[in-house]
Amino acid sequence: MSRIGKLPITVPAGVSVNIAEDNTVTVKGPKGTLSEQVKEGIVIKEEGNTLLLTRPSDTKRHRAMHGLYRSLVNNLVVGVTEGYSKTLEMVGTGYRAQLAGKTLTLSIGYSHPVVFEAPENITFEVPAPTKIIVKGINKQQVGNLAADIRKVRPPEPYLGKGIKYENERIRRKEGKAGK
Repeated sequence: MSRIGKLPITVPAGVSVNIAEDNTVTVKGPKGTLSEQVKEGIVIKEEGNTLLLTRPSDTKRHRAMHGLYRSLVNNLVVGVTEGYSKTLEMVGTGYRAQLAGKTLTLSIGYSHPVVFEAPENITFEVPAPTKIIVKGINKQQVGNLAADIRKVRPPEPYLGKGIKYENERIRRKEGKAGK
């Protein structure tokens, strides 16, 4: 049995789970609504305030999908109750972020400012000019948007300048003087 797939998913109070005929799980909570279609023959059972996922056989494909879909359904439950966030830091002289409504404007050393529009269910926060927080209920959407922001100016190994995740360690290199 899959170590991740066999774990039950606890559904907190205030969250409703609906399982449709085509194995689409819809989770409604205080922060919003998310849905995911579970394929590959994985069966979802709702027992009280827990969800259990079972697989039809022990083939390699079913074992892999068992853990995957359990994680995806758990991400739905966590997303509508707590939400997800990614924090980015900007390191460099003159690097700064500004927030105007749902528009994030980055000044990061290019001749033009870089502008990001917040999609639906995603919000930006700028607590300091060099710190950006991306928040939302969909884990995949938050991670993709944070990666897109980081991709504009990834951290470089010599001076460490660029946009990095909060707890990311940048592998530093010696310059010419290190020979």
